[in-house]
Amino acid sequence: MSKINFPKIPLAERVRPKTIDEFCGQKSLLGEGKPIRLMIINDTLSSFILWGPPGTGKTTIAKIIAEQTDSDFHQLNAVSSGVKDIREIIEIASANKSQNKRTLLFIDEIHRFNKAQQDALLHSVESGLIILIGATTENPSFEVIPALRSRTRIYVLDELSKEDLMMILESAIKKDELLSTLQIEYVDIEFLIYLSGGDARILLGIFEAAIIQEIESCPIKITKEVLENIVQKKNIIYDKAGEEHYNVISAFIKSIRGSDPDAALYWLARMLEGGEDPLFIARRLVVLASEDIGNASPNGLVLAEAAFGAVDKIGMPEARIILAQCTTYLASSPKSNAAYLGIESALSDVKNKPLYSVPAHLRNAPTKLMKDLGYHKGYKYPHDFDNHFILENYLPEQLSGTQYYLPTENGQEKSLKERLKFLWKTKKKY
Repeated sequence: MSKINFPKIPLAERVRPKTIDEFCGQKSLLGEGKPIRLMIINDTLSSFILWGPPGTGKTTIAKIIAEQTDSDFHQLNAVSSGVKDIREIIEIASANKSQNKRTLLFIDEIHRFNKAQQDALLHSVESGLIILIGATTENPSFEVIPALRSRTRIYVLDELSKEDLMMILESAIKKDELLSTLQIEYVDIEFLIYLSGGDARILLGIFEAAIIQEIESCPIKITKEVLENIVQKKNIIYDKAGEEHYNVISAFIKSIRGSDPDAALYWLARMLEGGEDPLFIARRLVVLASEDIGNASPNGLVLAEAAFGAVDKIGMPEARIILAQCTTYLASSPKSNAAYLGIESALSDVKNKPLYSVPAHLRNAPTKLMKDLGYHKGYKYPHDFDNHFILENYLPEQLSGTQYYLPTENGQEKSLKERLKFLWKTKKKY
């Protein structure tokens, strides 16, 4: 086979769609009668932010808009750019305006800009001097300042479907200057999509690497074994500092609370494979053991605390086993949030009602003066009575009879409820 001259530009860039009709996916934004398509067709651009997973077309959409509306296109990455770069583009935009030319500024990872950097955009966006298209994988409600959000629309991009990714790959094979000349007999597209994690850019990157590896074969077969040789580990979408971090930990906690150990293990695996700090997970398990299980299974807190210590001492990868044991125990345990609700109710009274005095019989009386003032007078020592209990009021008089802890009948908490009901039968309702 004669020597092949491989293009210097990556495949994902070579086959990037040039028009809105070439774009695969995001029908809710780019389909007939949808907002971004109408914006292009009617040439009525306004600033907006694209929020969605990596590799779903944010940069491509911005470039298509600039091309199809004849706008002067500028691109910044928020990680490597600052206020100085923004001001330079604003100067260019001012010059463009004098020539009746529109300036479009695309900022990738706009959530990485700090407040001062975002503030630098406000006047130019509000006045229309620049059309801003921001791209972010993070929730703009948390990462973009309110003043900038109020001057832009937010468009949410969907994850690319299996069909979208298949169309992107098929289009690349047909249209690319190199791929279109090759005899490609077979591609394990299911496994390729799995490895990509739904990211079209990664999908094309892996495929191109596989083609380069197998280029001397005729016909070319991109099998699972070939792909595994290219990629040692599946792309896990999990930004430890971003929204997906909070989404996954939320799903993890809710699965345990919902007594589904299988779902809990899945989300645990997602976090571990994504590089989450195992101690962060262990800390959340300790909190959950009290908040959601409590006295229904007191051993849950004991095990969670032990798991935290063991994870701290042992570390990964063995810590995964300890976390899995604790996770499955807590998920399988009876549940009660009575202790959590009890302290929240008590805190509400402390915050919203007067701070009532401690009843005299409950006060300590280490001095004669205090005894003379009636401190400790009338206090009944429970251990001197049957069942080590005596009916007594331990709350301020104004709150007498108030109940904060209402035990459930789940697990071991049921026996606690029965005991309290027996002891306080004439004063409290359980």
